[in-house]
Amino acid sequence: MTKFSFSRSDFPQDFIWGAATSSYQIEGHAFGGAGPTHWDTFAATPGNVVRAENGDTACDHYHRYEQDLDLIKDAGLDAYRFSTSWARVMPDGKAVNPDGLDFYDRLTDAMLERGLKPCATLYHWELPAALAVQGGWQNRDVAKWFGEFTHTIMGKIGDRMHSVAPINEPWCVGWLSHFLGHHAPGLRDIRATAHAMHHVMLAHGTAIGVMRDLGLKNLGGVFNMEWATPADDSPEAARAAELYDGYYNHFFLSGVFKGRYPDTVMEGLGPHMPQGWQDDFNVIQAPLDWVGVNYYTRKLIAPNTDPWPSHEEVEGPLPKTDMAWEIYPQGLYEFLKRTADTYTGTLPLYVTENGMAHACPAEDVDQPRIDYLQAHIAMARKAMDDGVPLKGYMIWSLLDNYEWALGYEKRFGLVHVDFDTLKRTPKASYQALAAALKR
Repeated sequence: MTKFSFSRSDFPQDFIWGAATSSYQIEGHAFGGAGPTHWDTFAATPGNVVRAENGDTACDHYHRYEQDLDLIKDAGLDAYRFSTSWARVMPDGKAVNPDGLDFYDRLTDAMLERGLKPCATLYHWELPAALAVQGGWQNRDVAKWFGEFTHTIMGKIGDRMHSVAPINEPWCVGWLSHFLGHHAPGLRDIRATAHAMHHVMLAHGTAIGVMRDLGLKNLGGVFNMEWATPADDSPEAARAAELYDGYYNHFFLSGVFKGRYPDTVMEGLGPHMPQGWQDDFNVIQAPLDWVGVNYYTRKLIAPNTDPWPSHEEVEGPLPKTDMAWEIYPQGLYEFLKRTADTYTGTLPLYVTENGMAHACPAEDVDQPRIDYLQAHIAMARKAMDDGVPLKGYMIWSLLDNYEWALGYEKRFGLVHVDFDTLKRTPKASYQALAAALKR
């Protein structure tokens, strides 16, 4: 078996190793009284999702969670980063579904029974459809609605959480879904984008405040990051990459830690921002106990003559994953170092997602995934050696799952899932990881 060159003993004793998933991608949204989400609507619209696939069954984690938690434990992992489904807990976004609360209650107890640290994310993109038709993330009231959801779910399971973050990858909630239209609700509208980008931050801060009032500790924020490289040496390419870096990477961290959004980004979004947005930073800047970095790739950015943001992505020369994403481990190091130096200081950092899409049969040696993880874990270790207070690393993902608009084609899992039988088969990367964590 191919091995990882690192071992658990190469890292501090309290360093946390984990695997991550999300609710809609694995649970099976047709089960347990969950309500419709804007993802169900998006998937039912022709052309949005490969083969119009949805999360009705997914990996059926709803019924098989004990088997899946055994896989995490048997890999020698310390933590499970999972997300809760707003529409499972509140099918119409407001009224409570007792079966939904009971599921997360049982899931939490099952983690603790196995000695796993429950690391919750409140929202991973499955907005209740009833709230989507009221404007969803464009509506300022979404922060209040999200606060009510936070109080309901964390009032039930918060006392047993190791850590909680409100929203996974705010860039995807705001820009990817409202400007590029690749994710639900599938809009391409600059005003909707400006409102969503701000309201996701307002909801984040609101949820932190609600959880503080409940007495929860170890609360953080999870931000996805893509390294932006100019496509050539021209000043125009440098400016284009700076803007991409601004709205992708700096916008949310700057809002939380500096109480302002980047000037380069506001040149485009400023005229479309919601009324009174400047007065919300007292909520947005709710203090955090840690920050999570989700990292996969870099992008090469070139200028063009289109309207703002006036740039485009061009194909890079590096090897690529099945997502056509360049494999650029150095970017993880750069982000960990820059985040600590620019925003978070001595605050603990975690790699909350890192992994690759690689299609392979269950019995394959899975070498590309092993190589990808090896290279990125080495960069995480390098960041630690250079003074970054990195305290944990979580792999995306435990299971092959529903990869949003790409349906079930892209396989990120350490564990192979046969989507006809739902049989789980640990891959060679899983076995290699388990061996490394025993050393």
